[in-house]
Amino acid sequence: LEALGDALDLKDAETEGHSKRVTAFTIAIARAMGQPADKIRVIARGAFLHDIGKMAIPDAILRKPGPLTPDEVTIMREHCYRGYQMLRKIPFLAEASEIVYSHQECWDGSGYPRGLKGEEIPLGARIFSIADTMDAITSDRPYRAARSFAVAREEIIRWSGRQFDPSIAKVFLTIPESVWADLRKEIDSQTYRFATSQKVPAGD
Repeated sequence: LEALGDALDLKDAETEGHSKRVTAFTIAIARAMGQPADKIRVIARGAFLHDIGKMAIPDAILRKPGPLTPDEVTIMREHCYRGYQMLRKIPFLAEASEIVYSHQECWDGSGYPRGLKGEEIPLGARIFSIADTMDAITSDRPYRAARSFAVAREEIIRWSGRQFDPSIAKVFLTIPESVWADLRKEIDSQTYRFATSQKVPAGD
């Protein structure tokens, strides 16, 4: 799984650290919900590999610095299905592939690629959606600086019942902000350590 994740990081620099952080956040929410360990393992795999379908998206679109055209948006949105196709035939990832397929769906049915609604969306994808939004808001982006966990909480409250499963949002709100800050700090330090510990042999 790490090899697949690292391969995507090499192709899409914006995902570096993101997959690991969002997996840790997803696991924390699933634990707070009282999910069993075997279920959490499946959810964690789906969260970690959620963007693996981007491997099949052309670099010109994936790395485009400006806004995407409507046609490019359509191609970019294929990454959910592409990821599902890549993983569904691997026995230990078959269940996780359903999360990969559904990770851009919204509770009110306004998401993609299938417009699933409510509990039609796999539980892991509904948990992931909140974790992903939190990481996006609290991370630096080319167009804005990272914002606080308090801002992320407000955003999740605002979109509860539309983008997010309201019952999962309620559980998320019981988790202290310090938990998210500690997880981010721990994973970011691992990512930095990995990035600085690679030694390139002379002549390569």
